[in-house]
Amino acid sequence: MSGYLERVNDISDLKKLDKAELVGLAEEIRKYIIECVSKTGGHLASNLGVVDLTIALHYVFNSPVDKLIWDVGHQTYTHKILNKRKDKFHTLRKYNGLSGFPKKAESCHDIFETGHTSTSISAALGMAEARDILGEKHDVIAIIGDGALTGGQAYEALNNMGSKDTNVIVILNDNQMSISQNTGGISNYLNRIRTSILISDFKLNVEKWIESIPKLGKYMKKTVELAQGSLESLIIPGKLFEDMGITYLGPVDGHNIQEMTEIFEKVKKLKGPKLIHVKTIKGKGYGIAEEAPCKFHGVGAFDVETGKATSSSSGTTYSQVFGNKLLKLAEENDKIVAITAAMPEGTKLEKFAQRYPNRFFDVGIAEQHAVTFAAGIANAGLKPFFAVYSTFLQRAYDQIIHDVCMQKLPVVFCIDRAGIVGEDGETHQGVFDLSYLSTIPNMTIMVPKDKTELENMLEFAADFDGPIAIRYPRGDVGVSSDVSEKIEYGKWQTLEQGKDIAIIATGKMVSKAVDVAKKLKEKSIQAELINARFVSPIDYEILLKLRKDFSKIYVIEDNIEHGGLGTKVIDFYNDNKLLKDIDVMKLAFPVTFIEHGKPEELYKKYGLDVETMVEKIIGN
Repeated sequence: MSGYLERVNDISDLKKLDKAELVGLAEEIRKYIIECVSKTGGHLASNLGVVDLTIALHYVFNSPVDKLIWDVGHQTYTHKILNKRKDKFHTLRKYNGLSGFPKKAESCHDIFETGHTSTSISAALGMAEARDILGEKHDVIAIIGDGALTGGQAYEALNNMGSKDTNVIVILNDNQMSISQNTGGISNYLNRIRTSILISDFKLNVEKWIESIPKLGKYMKKTVELAQGSLESLIIPGKLFEDMGITYLGPVDGHNIQEMTEIFEKVKKLKGPKLIHVKTIKGKGYGIAEEAPCKFHGVGAFDVETGKATSSSSGTTYSQVFGNKLLKLAEENDKIVAITAAMPEGTKLEKFAQRYPNRFFDVGIAEQHAVTFAAGIANAGLKPFFAVYSTFLQRAYDQIIHDVCMQKLPVVFCIDRAGIVGEDGETHQGVFDLSYLSTIPNMTIMVPKDKTELENMLEFAADFDGPIAIRYPRGDVGVSSDVSEKIEYGKWQTLEQGKDIAIIATGKMVSKAVDVAKKLKEKSIQAELINARFVSPIDYEILLKLRKDFSKIYVIEDNIEHGGLGTKVIDFYNDNKLLKDIDVMKLAFPVTFIEHGKPEELYKKYGLDVETMVEKIIGN
């Protein structure tokens, strides 16, 4: 750190700078973000794009009295640096370090925690209404990306906001990207107005001039408003928002701090709901990221000079296995279609999109729509595979129940990033899916232990006539069996015979269970090891056999302990009055929100590393 950044430790220091000095501060912050993220990993391109915007917001508004709500929260790195976390920024996303998202526990400037997108306008409107009821005086500002506007909740909030006179400000950060390139009608609409001139001041001045005409002013204004309607839709940007009752201003250059501070000062004086359209460049200031914003949306450690990863794995990931296998299945079955919610690269559907563009659908950040859209496709006789991260599927729980499972439609949910994902923390850990999916009638849940099993499960799902979820983790598949074993519905797999205890494990935890069994064997404890590749339904025959042969059964899963595989096993024994003289222990995550950190650090903390599980079993 040097120069301006050394002088700025808090918002009060920022406000002491001249506006001309803010440009230099922005350059230094960009360099600092690149330097730190190159070591810790994180969301780089999106944060480089909002450096100038963040500085302008904090220069004009008075946080935390004025409330800044970020959507999505991964674009808050500059916000954190300006708010007394500059010296801790090198701990970003590390265990016990700074979160990559807003955290109330970190700072009073982090007003609302936003890890999933499209929520900020709803929260801002709620806070603004509460402010008015309490008789307080401050501004409430939601900063939302154009990608987030593809989410339905954002429109619900805009619709509500436009019907009110509540003073609330929405900053539309328009970089033409979600994680991948934006798609859909709102993206096309914004494309049409990005090239428009800044006419907001002109429009406001004309309206004030008309109103000032003695006696006739208010009548002339109404006449002009009626006459201009059809013309505005052609030449005036933001007509959609204006028609909703929201004052639109922009587009504004999101890298011109002077221009932004001026318009923010003017907006503070306007009454009612306002939307300021700010154009930014994702990856701004780092040429490599500007050229490949999708690649640098979320990155691991990398070399600043080349942009190449310094900590990447050479192994094959579960996501890659899924993408390659689905492509092969689609070659054999022309009824297979693929769906993603703005994550074609993350879910590894790029090849599918290129090969079968008419059978590939990116619906934007709209998981609820994606599920019902898939249901419609299935209802018409095709076979949809919806690839989605575990944490984001939570947003569509109602649609899974009503639109898919209740109608028994053959939708395949390919649930990526299940279990612990690591540094993105609470909002992104996929530790709830087994619990919430297991409660739904007609839902089949499969969990592969390795590459071969994932491929076999995808083949099974392609022919399965009903809702089915295949859950797999982030990262490498590790060592996989070359044996292609036929999967029978609801049947588990016995991997090792034993005589002392039984261990039932599912998915990624099977490999850990293998290591646990090895260490137990060294201590003269022979474990029977079961691969629970179906979580719903469970294998009743194996459970009855285990009940006869063992008095202690251990269930290992990377899900919260309530409602997952362990719960289903205990419920089965309890419902059949078989729990007497048998001890079933669940080895799973507690019912809590798992913080950020490296996966192995988190497994260790919550007792799911191999050594701790061995200790628990021996001590039980």
